[in-house]
Amino acid sequence: MSRLHDEFRRLFQPAAPVAEARPPGSPLDTSALADDQGRVRALVLELARPADWPALAAVWQGVQAELGLPAPAVAVNGSEGLQLWFSLVQPVPVEQAQAFLQGLRRRWLSEVAAPRLALLPRASDAAAGAAPHWGNAAAVLSQQAQSPGCWPAFIAPDLAAVFADTPWLDLQPSAEGQADLLAGLRSLPPQAWQAALQALAPPAESPAPANRDLPASASAPALAPAACGDGAPAAAERFLRSVMDDGAAPLALRIEAAKALLGAGRAA
Repeated sequence: MSRLHDEFRRLFQPAAPVAEARPPGSPLDTSALADDQGRVRALVLELARPADWPALAAVWQGVQAELGLPAPAVAVNGSEGLQLWFSLVQPVPVEQAQAFLQGLRRRWLSEVAAPRLALLPRASDAAAGAAPHWGNAAAVLSQQAQSPGCWPAFIAPDLAAVFADTPWLDLQPSAEGQADLLAGLRSLPPQAWQAALQALAPPAESPAPANRDLPASASAPALAPAACGDGAPAAAERFLRSVMDDGAAPLALRIEAAKALLGAGRAA
């Protein structure tokens, strides 16, 4: 097999006997990207229509600077978009891969319209036993032109901005050049993967205040200084003090009771 096959298998394929059985020189394909349990090592984030590299660069830089992850590969899909390819040491379920990619979207691409993003592989109906769907990632794997003169390929990150308007290569990429681009990449080890999932998890919703049985004083009419009358009769004053001192009563009600007592004192 070619160096490109070897590098791609090192980064993105689970143990894949299907890939090993393919004849030398055959194109890479998505059938080798999932193991027999449907788990994957390759995760792809695509931004298209247009291929906005500054937006995608924020993800490329952020995962390294903020999450401490290895740099993902950068690719043009040969038609309308740029992609980031993440590699994992161990395969994970597609649902977990989607959770990671959704976390990236929330953190760095929240203002990008959803139709412009593809998070691959897409989750499939597990009950139907469908294979993960790879969308335009298949074009980069197959190394086949999307249309004449529009080739998908892995590219150097410092050249990505050049492809914003034309996310393709005019000539077929060299297999050796593609292998060289992949050779310097590393996969996310399990510990870093779990830490990234936690860091990218959606924020927990604040729990609703627990309902507690309100004391009888809580159902009393709204308190005001005038309610105490001239000189604040003893019964009314005791009532107000009981509300003010009741730690289980709502704070707002206790404050109103304190105001009422203060007003009554001043009136006296």
